[in-house]
Amino acid sequence: MDWANTLSGLIVGLLIGMTGVGGGSLMAPLLIFFGYPPMTAVGTDLWFAGLTKCFGGYVHHRQGSVDRQVLRRLLIGSIPAAIVTLLIMRWIGAAQIKKGVMLNALGVVLILTAFATLFRTHLVRWSHHYQRAHGHDAPLNVQTPLTILAGMFLGTMVTLTSVGAGALGVTLVYALYPLRMKTAILVATDIMHAIPLTLIAGIGYMLLGAPVRPVPGHFMLGNVDATLLWQLLIGSVPGIVSGAMLTRYIPEQGLRTVLALMLLGVGFFMIWPLH
Repeated sequence: MDWANTLSGLIVGLLIGMTGVGGGSLMAPLLIFFGYPPMTAVGTDLWFAGLTKCFGGYVHHRQGSVDRQVLRRLLIGSIPAAIVTLLIMRWIGAAQIKKGVMLNALGVVLILTAFATLFRTHLVRWSHHYQRAHGHDAPLNVQTPLTILAGMFLGTMVTLTSVGAGALGVTLVYALYPLRMKTAILVATDIMHAIPLTLIAGIGYMLLGAPVRPVPGHFMLGNVDATLLWQLLIGSVPGIVSGAMLTRYIPEQGLRTVLALMLLGVGFFMIWPLH
C-alpha cells in the first residue's frame, strides 16, 4: 500500500466535497508529478473523480440541494461531447497522442480553471447586474442553449484532460444562474453533473488500449491503473463525505483563492517545466 497516494486522495476528496473543485485539477498533475504517464494519469483520475463524487453526490442529494433542471441541461451537452471526443481520440489513436501535447493541454485548462476560480465573483456580479437590469425573465430564452453549450465545452475538456468539471463548471453555471444558485446548490449540481461525465470518459480510456509505459506491479485496465485507483479511493471517500458535510460551515472565498493560485502555478509548470 502506497500511503502517499491514499493521503493525496484524502486531501483532494476534502476539496471536492467542500468546493466542487480539485478532482482533475489537482489529481492529474499530482499523478504526473509522481511519475505516471499522462494518459494513465488522466484515465485513472477520471475514474477517481467519478467514483469519489458518487459519495459526495449521495450526501448532497439527501440534503435536497441539486438543481435537476440545470443538471439535465448540462448533461444534454456534455455526454454527447464526451462520446464524440473519445471517438476522435480512438480514430487518431491514443498511442499517437504525445506526452507534450497532453501536458500542454492540461496546463492550458489548469490556467483557465485558475482564472475562472479567481474571477468567478466578478463574472457572477456582472451577470447578476445584467439580469437585474433586464428583468428576471429576460435571459431565460438563452439560458437553456447556453447551458447546453457549456455542457459541450465541459464534456470535451474533461475527456481530454480530466480537468474542468469543477471550477470551470461551477463558474459557468453560476454566471448563467446568478439569481438562482446558492453555494450549496451550485456545488451539489456540479458534483452530480461530473459523476456520469467522468465515468463515461473513464470507460473510454479503458477501451483506448494499454498505456505506452505501464507501471510495474500495477494492474492496468487500458489507460486506467486499477491499483492506483484503489489506493486513491481509500482516502478520497471519507474525504469527500466529510467535505460535503462541511460545505455549509466553511467560508469558501479564502480556500478558493489559495486553490486558484495553486492551479495557476501548476498550469504554468505543466507548460514550462523547470527541467
